[in-house]
Amino acid sequence: MSYKVENGAEEAWAGSLYSQLVRNPYNPEDNWMMYTYTGPVLYDGNAEEKYVKHSFDDLNTQPVAGRNVVGGWAAMIQQYFLTAIVPNQEAQNSYFAKPLSEGRYAVGVVEPKIEVAPGQTGTVSSQLYIGPETTKQLAEIAPGLELTIDYGILTFLAEPLFWLLDKIYSVVGNWGVAIIILTILIKLLFYKLSEAGYRSMARMRKFQPKLQQLKENYGDDKVVFQQKMMKLYKEEKINPLGGCLPIFIQMPVFIALYWVLLYSVEMRQAPFMLWIEDLSAKDPYFILPVIMGITMFVQMRLNPSAMMDEMQQKVMKMLPFIFTFFFMFFPAGLVLYWVVNNILSVAQQWYITKKIESGEEK
Repeated sequence: MSYKVENGAEEAWAGSLYSQLVRNPYNPEDNWMMYTYTGPVLYDGNAEEKYVKHSFDDLNTQPVAGRNVVGGWAAMIQQYFLTAIVPNQEAQNSYFAKPLSEGRYAVGVVEPKIEVAPGQTGTVSSQLYIGPETTKQLAEIAPGLELTIDYGILTFLAEPLFWLLDKIYSVVGNWGVAIIILTILIKLLFYKLSEAGYRSMARMRKFQPKLQQLKENYGDDKVVFQQKMMKLYKEEKINPLGGCLPIFIQMPVFIALYWVLLYSVEMRQAPFMLWIEDLSAKDPYFILPVIMGITMFVQMRLNPSAMMDEMQQKVMKMLPFIFTFFFMFFPAGLVLYWVVNNILSVAQQWYITKKIESGEEK
């Protein structure tokens, strides 16, 4: 945006370009099941904390005024889109963010003053971006603008995952297929680690009758029961934590992929196949959530349950139904990722469990 100032007066004119973005907190993209940030953000490339969100609630008590920054930018963001003011990156600009009347909020910048002599013409300009949060485009506009695609503390994992997802899409031409292929590649990467965890759980499942017998014999005396159980673990070379550690190691990668799929505007209105016409919207017929619930139920049946008390077992049996309900409101792309991941996990766990229970593997 460029503004031409023609000074027809007999005295010099001085003024600053004042730009602000105003909105209310409402975001039509909001999903009550999944929180995504909507509101003002400011960027200062020279500060220790370069990218700062100033939520609407925070601005009610802590408005920002006169924050002087060399370069920088101000923006209003929501899940898939943003509007950003990018002033002269060489000048010292003054940023603000504040509440207005009637539930509205403003974020903006005041640029350095210019003077226009009598009879002369001056020009002030600033960049304004209104559009989707696409990494390549934002990175070209201003330093740090791509941070508005907010993957949180797992950005270091999420960015390469999106890069790989984008490369797969460039080959297959379908974001749903790209999600499936990426999930398979991640499962292959962690195959050996998952194998160790599933092998440990399979051994525990194999000796579940013995554990159950111990519980019946010594369940009333928790100290003796723990001693007998640890003795059994030692004799049978079972590591009770062996099934948990591999899962915990993999979780950051799968959580990062979750955020990639949640924040990628590329998924918005992107069709997959058959009834899935928008990967960013919920499954209209809830088929994927139901499949996810079934795979979760099957996976739990493969896990040992003798160590759980009766109440814990009841809770675990309810989890597939609870998660199925929640996933009915999740974007189809996210549910597709969980379905594929669960199917691969069930297949791997079933194969390993069958080998151990049949005695093919000790």
